[in-house]
Amino acid sequence: MSILNIISLGGGVALFLYGMTIMGNGLEKLSGGKMEKMLEKMTGNVFSGILLGAVTTAIIQSSSATTVIVIGLINAGMLKLRQGIGVIMGANIGTTITAQLIRLSDIQGDSFLLMFFKPKNLAPLAALIGILLFMISSKARRRELGQILIGFGILFSGMFSMEAAVSPLKDSPMFAEILLTMSNPILGVVAGALITAILQSSSASIGILQALASTGAIRFSAAFPIIMGQNIGTCITAIISSVGASKNAKRAAAVHLSFNVIGTAAFMVIAYSLKAFIGAPAFWEDAVTRTTIANFHTIFNLVVTILFIPFTGFLEKLACTLVKDDGESQREKILDILEERLLISPGLALSQSERMLNTMAEYSQQSYYDTLSLVARYDPKTIERINSTENLLDKMEDKLTNYLVALSQNPTSDSESQLISSHLRLAKEYERIGDYCTNIMESAIEISQNSVTFSEQATGELDVLLQAVGEIMQISNEAFAENNIQKANLIEPLEETIDEIVSLLRDGHIERLKKGLCSIHSGIVFLELLTNLERIADHCSNIGCDIISRSYESDYEAHEYLHNMHNDPNQSYSENYDRFMRKYFDPAKAFGI
Repeated sequence: MSILNIISLGGGVALFLYGMTIMGNGLEKLSGGKMEKMLEKMTGNVFSGILLGAVTTAIIQSSSATTVIVIGLINAGMLKLRQGIGVIMGANIGTTITAQLIRLSDIQGDSFLLMFFKPKNLAPLAALIGILLFMISSKARRRELGQILIGFGILFSGMFSMEAAVSPLKDSPMFAEILLTMSNPILGVVAGALITAILQSSSASIGILQALASTGAIRFSAAFPIIMGQNIGTCITAIISSVGASKNAKRAAAVHLSFNVIGTAAFMVIAYSLKAFIGAPAFWEDAVTRTTIANFHTIFNLVVTILFIPFTGFLEKLACTLVKDDGESQREKILDILEERLLISPGLALSQSERMLNTMAEYSQQSYYDTLSLVARYDPKTIERINSTENLLDKMEDKLTNYLVALSQNPTSDSESQLISSHLRLAKEYERIGDYCTNIMESAIEISQNSVTFSEQATGELDVLLQAVGEIMQISNEAFAENNIQKANLIEPLEETIDEIVSLLRDGHIERLKKGLCSIHSGIVFLELLTNLERIADHCSNIGCDIISRSYESDYEAHEYLHNMHNDPNQSYSENYDRFMRKYFDPAKAFGI
């Protein structure tokens, strides 16, 4: 085997992996992220989990990718460890589909139909149709179908290159000696595991073995331990993926490794025990074909999965024993839901982003209520809680921004791209609300430490404003959580009401300062409170505009909406504005009468 053959083999492996990736990505896009969402929603028992794991892996052409997705879902808190076990087991079955596709090359017969389905004839045709669909069609679904067909063609082109590159090996005495050593169970398992770990794909590793099998030089005795090792080597991707993840995510990787190691060990012990006591089966030294390898790979994974179904509880306990708990902060765990492993599915990643934003909304509102209690009564524990929440909001905004920027680098639809932009804006809005709550906290500290007092009129006015701002936060958070346009339409009239109240209170307080009815110090603190409360309402207005923009297909200009509402309000806007003015502005104004 010359250096040119080795280069050709490397190129074939590269084409095989690339074709498999393109085909998997195309299938993923065609499914619209539904497979990952199904994994999240339909893993109620081990049987549905196995089925979903097998189907998902067959679609995305990688058990490693499925396991990484499961680890991401578990790390994000969307799946429990027990639910993920069935999916991981099913992934081992689904990964055998690639080998079964490759075995089509062994189809024999002279009929046109059989010849048509042989990969050497079907693959070029699929690639041709695929490139035409991809280049000519303007519809996304057809382009995605074209991508799948292109991937299919490239995958088999790589397979053909590998077969051509290794064909000289059938007459090589050195290759025969190497294969003889592979009959040693330990060496065979190690070789299979190492090759698969390097390629990070059991499908590619099996594909290489099938290419070698085309030489007719590989015996079943050598292929058997290699296939066993390949099932262990595929765990490396999940192990790498779990680094830095939560404990349960690490346990999912441990389940994947334990399942494959125990299954392989059990199969090996049984097979070689039977060989030692009964004798080798008749086919033990027969040459294997692509079909033999594909069928054995499928049978092995099916049998091991069926045998382990009653022992999912044992796998879970074993994983918990291998990866023990520690004292993770419960509130900090929310940061784990933004899983980089989910970036391959924009729909699912955006769903996690929305979960994070809802949590940010909840925390910012809680921080606001904490500041209300702090203005009324000084409490060091409340200050500590507000600071802790603000620190967490900063972390969430920073992580969410980085996550969404990373997501935007992947192929996304127009609607997904629009949603990414929306989430980036909303993250900043909630983080800024937290900042203004901290400012109010500092004013409350100043009130306590310097014995600042407000007049009865100022206290009554401030109480009305605090209630109005509390309601606008409640409405904006509910509108976002429910994606409720009707509630979002209430935000702007209430925000304008708050602006009127702030203007009223600011003018009234300045008059009191001029008349000497309150001190300069208390006046400054009062005006600072008004400014920060007005800013919170402004950010709620921005949130409302963003929610309303979702109902528009094209780019939506929030400033235009605000301009139209303020200068040419519709009936609904005017009615809501009048209602809020009666509810809040009139009582605030009454304190000055």
